[in-house]
Amino acid sequence: MTDRPGEVVAAALFRDGRLLLAQRTRPAELAGLWELPGGKVEPGETVEDALRRELREEIGVEVSGGERIGAAVPLPDGRMLCAYRVQLVAGVPAPLEHSALRWVDAAELSTVPLVPNDREWLPDLQEHLLRRQ
Repeated sequence: MTDRPGEVVAAALFRDGRLLLAQRTRPAELAGLWELPGGKVEPGETVEDALRRELREEIGVEVSGGERIGAAVPLPDGRMLCAYRVQLVAGVPAPLEHSALRWVDAAELSTVPLVPNDREWLPDLQEHLLRRQ
């Protein structure tokens, strides 16, 4: 994967027919909402590097992969938010930078209050969850 410093990555981590979501603590307008963990691609980083770094920092796990899921979501600052499927390599997810983590199935996913940007991927994520059951 190429260096994409104008991109923000979100990790879709699936296990046993469930998707991992993280509950935001900030900013105030998003606190309490759920999201796919992730963050900004730093200059010189590949998308895969950013996914690995962000998940190590945010939930304390090692991941690999980076298969794109859904369409890119334009952000107000001109960057693009993209979701990628990752595989857990090592560690147990813990909410290091979030208030909580939770695993949801396809039915639960539609009831969880997601951050607005992540709602764009709801059909893609549900389809993926349903295919894996």
